[in-house]
Amino acid sequence: MSFADSYLGQLRALIGDRLVLMPGARIVIERADGCILLQKRTDFGLWGLPGGNAEEGEGLETVVIREVLEETGLIVSDVEPFGFGCDPHYETFQFPNGDRAQFFALMFYTRSFEGEPAVTDDESSAVGWFTPDGLPEMLPNMARSIDAYLRFKTTGKFQMI
Repeated sequence: MSFADSYLGQLRALIGDRLVLMPGARIVIERADGCILLQKRTDFGLWGLPGGNAEEGEGLETVVIREVLEETGLIVSDVEPFGFGCDPHYETFQFPNGDRAQFFALMFYTRSFEGEPAVTDDESSAVGWFTPDGLPEMLPNMARSIDAYLRFKTTGKFQMI
C-alpha cells in the first residue's frame, strides 16, 4: 500500500502537518544467537525496529505482523507483547517533510520467523542483524525499546517507557 492510500496518508491530506496521535506497534525479532534485526530508515537515515502504524480495523498484533512482512520480507509468528512506548519526549517526531506525530507503540518480541530479511519497501535502505552490545546509531525511541526488551528478558515485567 502506498503512503497516500494508508490511513495516515489520507489523514495527512486533511490535516496537513499538524500533530497527529498514532497507535502502532514495533517488534524485536531475536535470532537464536541473540542478534536483533534492525532496519535503516530512509526518512532519518538511522536504524530502528520494524513496525508501523495501525490501519482502520486493524489490531496491533496484525499491524506488527503486516509491517514486518512489508518492511523485511520475514513472516513472523508467536509475537508476544513486552512493553509500551508512550513517553512524548521520545515518541514525538517531526519528519523531514514537516509532518509531526506522537506515537503510542505496543512493543512485541518474537524468536519465530521464516525467511531471510531483505529491503522490501522504500521505508528502509538496509536491514541487518546486530548484537545488543553492538548496535548502530539508532532513533532514541528505538534504542529505548531494545533496552526495555533486555530488561523484560531479565525481569519478566512488562515495560512502560
